[in-house]
Amino acid sequence: MTISYEKFDLKEVINASGRMTILGVSKVSENVLAAQRFGGEHFFEMSDLSVKTGAYLAQLLNVEDAQIVSSASAGIAQSVAALIGQGDLYHVYHPYTKKITKREIIVPKGHNVDYGTPVEVMVTQGGGQVVEAGYANMCSPEHVAMMITEETAALLYIKSHHTVQKSMLTVAEMAKVAQEHQLPLIVDAAAEEDLFKYVVAGADLVIYSGAKAIEGPSAGLVVGKKEYIEWIRLQAKGLGRAMKIGKDNILGFTQAVEDYLKNGSESGDSMKDRLTPFVEAIDQISDLSAKIVQDGAGRDIYRASVSVHGKKSAKEVIQELKDQNPAVYTREYQANNGIIEFDIRSVNQSEMEKIIKRLKEIM
Repeated sequence: MTISYEKFDLKEVINASGRMTILGVSKVSENVLAAQRFGGEHFFEMSDLSVKTGAYLAQLLNVEDAQIVSSASAGIAQSVAALIGQGDLYHVYHPYTKKITKREIIVPKGHNVDYGTPVEVMVTQGGGQVVEAGYANMCSPEHVAMMITEETAALLYIKSHHTVQKSMLTVAEMAKVAQEHQLPLIVDAAAEEDLFKYVVAGADLVIYSGAKAIEGPSAGLVVGKKEYIEWIRLQAKGLGRAMKIGKDNILGFTQAVEDYLKNGSESGDSMKDRLTPFVEAIDQISDLSAKIVQDGAGRDIYRASVSVHGKKSAKEVIQELKDQNPAVYTREYQANNGIIEFDIRSVNQSEMEKIIKRLKEIM
């Protein structure tokens, strides 16, 4: 059987937007595909598979325990539910019961963002009630502490380029507040590349996306304190049932983590080397000027930043890039400022040449 774009009348996509959910996030390696195939061709005791792969990953990541879930978003919902229910089976079967009133989840206001769905939606799905601390452009440890009440169940920190970056407390500062008030801290680090630093900084649960930096299949990973991870596992009998992950992706993701720890991801220097001729070529196109910029959240990720001048707007160029086949997807966050960004982590040399050719045609 042959699988192709043509079979389903689909456009080919050049992903210059980064590891984005709307495009399937990332490509997986032959190693990961082999692990997925092994999972797909065999049966397992699923609870045993969950515990054993979690223990294996915990050893690799130097944490107390780990749990593979279906996505980072599922990780937020199930972590919130776990910390509200604290292992109580009645809560597992009745996650929104009014018998439990300790449901407040404190989030810096600048972290309550929409990353494809609002953070608040996932917290609410887990049975939590978002309480915003601080202001859109500022949040200090004192702002967080003043919002804590007897109904506070946990603190939540979103480590993401989507969030406000300036004048925000650090994970370590948030952890100190959590510890002083004997509350657990959840860190959503979905797209982050360092799988160790946030537990070291004091987080009790840390959530990663399986398909972003790790380049695994669709999955999420929650690591942290053993008791809390066990409470998350219980959610498989409750709201986690609607978010279950298959055996093939559990094994594929476990292999992806192992490979990621061994091989790492592309370095910033490598990205800059690959970007240099790309940026120089775009800079020669009429009404475009290009330069290399670093990721706004300070990660070791570099992109091409292209300013659009003349008759066409950046939004028009972005749309025309999408309209043809292959469709070229870019980062659109600065389109209102006349800027298009190209993330080349998942783009090869041939695809970069296609992008340059398309921009010449458009302009």
